[in-house]
Amino acid sequence: MRILISLLSLVLFIPAITAPASAQQLKESYKALLSERDHFNSNGERLRTAAAIIRQDRANVHRFGIRDQADQDDVFFADMDNRAALEALIERGTSEPHAINRIVNGTALVRVDIYTGPRGPFVNVTVLD
Repeated sequence: MRILISLLSLVLFIPAITAPASAQQLKESYKALLSERDHFNSNGERLRTAAAIIRQDRANVHRFGIRDQADQDDVFFADMDNRAALEALIERGTSEPHAINRIVNGTALVRVDIYTGPRGPFVNVTVLD
């Protein structure tokens, strides 16, 4: 009987240790054209990071009602606090370095994927054009 209980415990325990603790899950995805106007803040100052440019694009869409033809809506960045956290969200993600450089140094059509994971939300950015 003791062996049967031990064997049953082992069978139930093994899947628990081999399963991922908490898998990442796609929360939302959208496309946006990061045009020249997204490269400048409300004071007309040039933005120097991909996170700042993407954040300005979302502020243009949600706060100022300014959008490029290719800009899609999203729910996540309609929240000002989520836009403020964008830099940290991108740092936790795995965006390609060339994508980040392309955003900073020109206009780009991007897909922004927002995930939830074991360490909280994170963002991956892919250049589409």
